[in-house]
Amino acid sequence: MQPDEQKWLRMAQQGDAQAFSQLVELYATPVHNLCYRMLGNTQDAEDAAQEAFLRAFRAIGRYDPKRKFASWLLSIAANYCIDQYRRARFNTVSLDESPEASLGDKSAGPAARLVQRETQDELQALLTRLDPRDRAAIILYYWHELSYEEIAAQLSLSESALKSRLHRARRSLAEAWERSQQQPAARSKKHEQATVRN
Repeated sequence: MQPDEQKWLRMAQQGDAQAFSQLVELYATPVHNLCYRMLGNTQDAEDAAQEAFLRAFRAIGRYDPKRKFASWLLSIAANYCIDQYRRARFNTVSLDESPEASLGDKSAGPAARLVQRETQDELQALLTRLDPRDRAAIILYYWHELSYEEIAAQLSLSESALKSRLHRARRSLAEAWERSQQQPAARSKKHEQATVRN
């Protein structure tokens, strides 16, 4: 927690828009990243992040200071993204627009960065195939490191139901990942066999 965060929260709860804008600046990246991982598209993520901050601003008076502000804010963003996903029911995702995927490890060479980008793209594509609540649980747990208790409260689940969802989602991701890794090898083998015949 930033030293000024508590002060900004108190001021924002008293209606200070400038203090809330400081909180927006502080949490813009984590909220955008969560929205991107949920929705898979930069423009949709930007729109969702803006809506999440707007909703948080409107509800700041009901924020309970006993809760971590980051958890409360991320839950607003995750729930908004789940609603958007359910409304849109989109199946295709543009991964070329990912600001994170293009960065990779700056110290790695061009070939290593390309592999990192491809891996991130594959993971993002697999994430978009999960049920929206499962995706939210995975993202909040692994990327934002929230506790079971925090995530369960945000997604209106019991902790046991959350753990069950996480287990199923991890297994589903692992199986899909294995299949995606086997397919290029199989294609490469077929190509080699075709080349030998010619």
